[in-house]
Amino acid sequence: MIAVTQIAATQMHKLLAKHDAAQGLRVGIKAGGCSGFEYVFEWEAAPKPDDLVFDGPDGVKVWVDPRSHRLLDGTTLDYDASLVSRGFVFQNPNAKQTCGCGSSFTVA
Repeated sequence: MIAVTQIAATQMHKLLAKHDAAQGLRVGIKAGGCSGFEYVFEWEAAPKPDDLVFDGPDGVKVWVDPRSHRLLDGTTLDYDASLVSRGFVFQNPNAKQTCGCGSSFTVA
């Protein structure tokens, strides 16, 4: 399961309005980054046939491919709007260590 906080959902709606054909956010992982895996996301018009689809507050949709879901299961997608940084934040219980910028992680 992927959960979405209210603040992330609000930001997703703002960003979806800027991407005409997009109806949801694809979240995944790929090998890379300074810690081994890095998060990737992309605005897309529709889920792929084998995607897992998660509903968030206010009707936002998050799509995850089954392979990425193994390492993202239980993750909460949040949004940081502090003065120091601004962007989506992954609270991933499967990540055993994250890099300083928070965009890559390792697993046990």
